[in-house]
Amino acid sequence: MSEILKYVTQTWNIKKLVTMLSMFILLMTSGFPLFAQQQRFPKPEFESGYTQPVTSMPEARSEFFAIFDVFVLILALSLITWLILKKRSRRGVLAMSVFSILYFGFFREGCICSVGSLQNVTLALFQPEYSIPISALAFFVIPLVYTLFFGRTFCAGVCPLGAIQDVLLLRPVTMKTWLQKVLGLIPYIYLGLSVLYAATATDFIICRYDPFVGIYRFDATFFMYVIGAIFLLLSAFVARPYCRFFCPYGVLLNWMSRFSKHHLSITPNKCIQCRLCEDSCPLGAINKPVPVKVMEDRPSATKRFIRLSLIIPLLMILGGWTLSNFHENLAKVNTKVRLANELILFKPDVMLPSVEIEAFKTAGTPVQELYSEAAIIVEQFYVGAWFLGGFLGLVFGLTLSSLSVFKYREDYTPDKGECVSCARCLKYCPVEK
Repeated sequence: MSEILKYVTQTWNIKKLVTMLSMFILLMTSGFPLFAQQQRFPKPEFESGYTQPVTSMPEARSEFFAIFDVFVLILALSLITWLILKKRSRRGVLAMSVFSILYFGFFREGCICSVGSLQNVTLALFQPEYSIPISALAFFVIPLVYTLFFGRTFCAGVCPLGAIQDVLLLRPVTMKTWLQKVLGLIPYIYLGLSVLYAATATDFIICRYDPFVGIYRFDATFFMYVIGAIFLLLSAFVARPYCRFFCPYGVLLNWMSRFSKHHLSITPNKCIQCRLCEDSCPLGAINKPVPVKVMEDRPSATKRFIRLSLIIPLLMILGGWTLSNFHENLAKVNTKVRLANELILFKPDVMLPSVEIEAFKTAGTPVQELYSEAAIIVEQFYVGAWFLGGFLGLVFGLTLSSLSVFKYREDYTPDKGECVSCARCLKYCPVEK
């Protein structure tokens, strides 16, 4: 860890030297914002003859730099996959983590981000008028493809959000299995909400509440700086808290990794049952051997399967019905819905109009048009809430079933879904030496 800090300190001095040049490059490579800000207030009227200046927009990011970012992503994924599966090198993973922090983190300011690209893809699927940038689509798809074949090597040291947490881990603490399962439900909730808000063109909540992007850009609000500092402090003792208990993109990577054929293995040859790696994973992602005597007999397993087959659909219906009753509260995040509610509750004789109401009246848009648009959005949230609740009910039911299912295993093996291929467990295996 001291070598890493020394390396980062040396690199930090280099970073100071190239700050001015990088600022110029960042201005060239910055893209159009997803939702361009519109004129909200009336043009000022001055007797001095003042005229409203023409709004200037930043130039579109050069196509070359967009392609270059994708090239760097593919190169980094290929290199770290080779380091993990062939070289089996933990030092190589650390080196790649430092590179990702410097390039994808501080230099590219955490954008383009595979985690946030999930929202771009969702918006493109549900809003035909939105044209997704090819770089955003590539950053979404490429890590999933690599994960499908090689496991979560993207999480190991290419993702700047995971890399910064991994290099800060000093004294990992062990968490109870049930606590990990409970906290592991949060990313599914976050995933569902981010898809719902992106599909309705309401907000990109992943980007808005990213705890590290503000640190990478040095422009976060005080609140987000505090949140980021809390996550970094936790990262010294709890392995990758954001990756494990919040990251919505990690849910998709988890699913893909379960089907990976060439996944990281703890030992390169036959396991000798030395048990040295038993507690080596700070994420608790190592499956221990399960003897035959612990396995559940077939009649009991059949009864359990029948019960779960009945319970899980009920949980899905219950979840959908529950969230559908709160769809109006979820919809209030949308600016049009919120403005429509303010206009309905507004009483001119006893209340002063808000800035939003004044801007709306000045724009001259008919009130009924706003109400119609808000009603459509609320209806979209009603349908989306049913799907979200059903999805969460399914996840909850499958989580319950996973706590009571026993699979026969002879060796210590990584949990393909939870393992982020950090290669920390390799140094504990005597067969490796």
